[in-house]
Amino acid sequence: MERPLKIALVSAFDFSAFGGVNSHINELAAQFRSWGHTVKVIAPCTDPGLIRDENFIPMGRPVPLPSRGSVGRVSVSVWLRPSIKRLLERERFDIIHMHEPFASYVPVGILSQSRSVNIATFHAYPGSRMYNIGGAKLARPYFEKLHGRISVSRPNHEYISKLFPAEYEIIPNGIKLENFGDHVAPLPHLQDGMINLLFFGRLEKRKGLRILLAAYSRLKWDWPNLRLLVVGRGKPDLDSYRILSERNLRDVVFVGGVADTEKARYFRSAEIYCSPATGGESFGIVLLEGMASSVPTVASDIEGYRQVITHGKDGLLVPPKDDAALAEAIDLLLKDRQLRGRLGAAGRLRAEEFRWEVVAGRVMDYYRACIDRTATLAS
Repeated sequence: MERPLKIALVSAFDFSAFGGVNSHINELAAQFRSWGHTVKVIAPCTDPGLIRDENFIPMGRPVPLPSRGSVGRVSVSVWLRPSIKRLLERERFDIIHMHEPFASYVPVGILSQSRSVNIATFHAYPGSRMYNIGGAKLARPYFEKLHGRISVSRPNHEYISKLFPAEYEIIPNGIKLENFGDHVAPLPHLQDGMINLLFFGRLEKRKGLRILLAAYSRLKWDWPNLRLLVVGRGKPDLDSYRILSERNLRDVVFVGGVADTEKARYFRSAEIYCSPATGGESFGIVLLEGMASSVPTVASDIEGYRQVITHGKDGLLVPPKDDAALAEAIDLLLKDRQLRGRLGAAGRLRAEEFRWEVVAGRVMDYYRACIDRTATLAS
């Protein structure tokens, strides 16, 4: 039986804020701990009191920095170096696994001083603007200290391997499948005879809400009992406000952000889930959550989403930024209950492939391979 490992999972981002990378780390940590490994999470954090993990180690105070149409909260303080040194000397990790290693000083500072086996996962597509203004060249000495590199999707791999040529293991994001499905009760106040069309995501321009609103305006006349539920943090962009006002759209409900425990209930309350993102998605984890809920899904035909959906088999893909094509796909599903059922059932089967047990198992196998390879090279 292979020995348990002492693992550090390092996030570049504010761990008191919701985000896909932080969620990924939490799920990996939970799965590894269930297998008997010791796991500590290290990250910058605005409010450590919000973190319910006794093995969380806050490292630095994050500041907001714009990135690809979003805002990332990261630490840029080089004064953390002595604290990082003391931490590494005390803990002596077998594996240090950094997520987005060059997006924040915390993973860079750890990587620069680490004597452990160093693994990095690259999540973003197309990645930080810093890479395009010389950041990749500056990061090269730190990249050379990595013993293993993971990419979450083919689009991400194609992008990052051009900047940092090397061998990568492609391991996708995972999903906590047991949180979604037919056993989840829909929200009673949404079971009122209206047809619920669901949008789920941060209200950033690249998520395409304005495209969905334009499509919804095309559908509303023929489907007066259609309702659009907009679930996610933030405020609509100016184009979305303009469409709402000019077309006098009714039955658009802005829910705001919801807890993870409520997310599955919104999916179960919807007849159709729609993700009209315009680009910049390396993978479609939120698509998998909808598919795991057996909700027929319509999404933009962008590279990241093609990693999840096969058009006509387990969902529908439409050209990005094309509200007419989006409305046509939604209309097709509204008219065809059998098609909705078939795509919903196929989507659930597809989501089964991304259980966290499976994904974390692949990551652990990669850890072991990197440890063995490093030991062989050192002997």
